[in-house]
Amino acid sequence: MTGPESEGLQLRRAVCPGSFDPITNGHLDIIARASKLYDVVHVAVMINQSKKGLFTVEERMDLIRRVTAEYDNVVVESHHGLLVDFCKERDIPAIVKGLRAVSDFDYELQMAQMNNGLTGVETLFVPTNPTYSFLSSSLVKEVAAWGGDVSHLLPPVVHEALVARLREK
Repeated sequence: MTGPESEGLQLRRAVCPGSFDPITNGHLDIIARASKLYDVVHVAVMINQSKKGLFTVEERMDLIRRVTAEYDNVVVESHHGLLVDFCKERDIPAIVKGLRAVSDFDYELQMAQMNNGLTGVETLFVPTNPTYSFLSSSLVKEVAAWGGDVSHLLPPVVHEALVARLREK
């Protein structure tokens, strides 16, 4: 092995979790910013069996890998279960979450406190770029399903995949 870990240096690791169904420019902005702060950023596609996604987990992971290819320190994985278990298994001490509004903070603060209480994992809140403050995957899918133009809200490859998937339905 070569690099910092072979020299006894501890890599700074963080995770950006989400369902990413599909990944938006807002998600990508948070991942890009985290990649500047940490040596390794794990993008965890969290699996929720009770939700039927538009894209399969594998398709989401492929799209994320494609749009994060320029960041050599981003690793894309999936996980079913508690996020803190994902962190524990990979020795990840920090979760990076984007906050769009005060309503996000109320929910995310509770999650952050629970996660910290369970395992000591810290959560870093990053304010969303104002350009994406209203953006969510659910809203993008709904607008696109009604024929609205969401091309400016998604990376081009993701927009193409979304349009193709909606055509299939």
